[in-house]
Amino acid sequence: MLLRIVAITAELVSMSDSSTPVRRSLFLHAPLRRRPRAMLEQMLRLVDEDTPPDGPDGPVAVLERRLADLLGKESALFFPSGTMAQQAALRVHADARGRRTFAAHPQSHLDVWEEQGYNAVHGLRFHRTGDPFELMTARDLAAIGEPLAAVLWELPQRDLGGLLPEWDDLCGQVALVRASGAASHLDGARLWEAQTYYRRPFDQIAGLFDSVYVSLYKSLQGVRGAVLAADTDTVRAAAVWRQRLGGGMADAWPLALAALVGLDTLPPRMAAFRDHAIAIAAAVNADGVARAHPDPPQTPIFHIHLPAPKAAVERAGAAILAEHGVQLWGRVRSGPEPSRCGFEVTVGENAMEFTPDEVAALIRDLLERCSATDGRSRPAAP
Repeated sequence: MLLRIVAITAELVSMSDSSTPVRRSLFLHAPLRRRPRAMLEQMLRLVDEDTPPDGPDGPVAVLERRLADLLGKESALFFPSGTMAQQAALRVHADARGRRTFAAHPQSHLDVWEEQGYNAVHGLRFHRTGDPFELMTARDLAAIGEPLAAVLWELPQRDLGGLLPEWDDLCGQVALVRASGAASHLDGARLWEAQTYYRRPFDQIAGLFDSVYVSLYKSLQGVRGAVLAADTDTVRAAAVWRQRLGGGMADAWPLALAALVGLDTLPPRMAAFRDHAIAIAAAVNADGVARAHPDPPQTPIFHIHLPAPKAAVERAGAAILAEHGVQLWGRVRSGPEPSRCGFEVTVGENAMEFTPDEVAALIRDLLERCSATDGRSRPAAP
């Protein structure tokens, strides 16, 4: 019956699936490989009709056990979102220590993108630590003058172009924090990318931290959801907060199935994705009209900085998409200087379809269109 329900759903979704002008895309989450029918067909291959989907051997339980084992933690818990998972983890660490402040980089996702839910929901205070445009350091952490419940590290730091601290630096930072009595928490939404730089087993990386969150839809290309891994007591307490926040979902198995598909297929390809990111960044920098940062990328993630205003770049990108069906980004990011902007590239299956020289040529075309639009000569190389 379960198999038939999923098959019928896939058929109905395919009938209503609207067409899209995107034929090729650098953007990791472009609709190309995320059309419902294609995703459901992959999920169907993992369906066992004889196993209750929400039972102890159903997709959610299997996913939790696999990630607990992979990350070397006693236990793991599914959440419907990473926002909920990380807030629950920080709340548990705060309650256990009787402290209300946590520290993280100023561009932490919890502060920039989540409407300060840590404070509105849990009464926690965020201590912004370090320079917004540089990685957090041990010196930054040592300068904090108040007791902390936890420190959060985002690995890699997405808004800095996928940068990572060197392994010894990271170990020193965690040791400093633990000596102060604070918990160490990993925002590992993109842990799979980070591992390509550290080249250490996942459980060794995760072992630095008291708790670890991983996304099920970013790198793993699932539908939605997250998993929090930690010791049994922390996970048990986090489960209470999951229920209080409305995250104790029944029938979460489709989200877990989609994540299991990605877990089986994508982490083994991450090293190749990183190599391709390095090659693309090198081609862009060699062409000279834009700048890829970091140079070279540490992970499959990097930024391309453009010497043109955001509005002009968006118009030029829309024209390229309309003419050629090629999507270059998910969104364009403005910067402190109005004449410049940039966008993120996360190399995955989509970006692997582009040669490095092709990406460089597309960036050149983009900037030439910007120049033609505003009537100026082509922007000088940054």
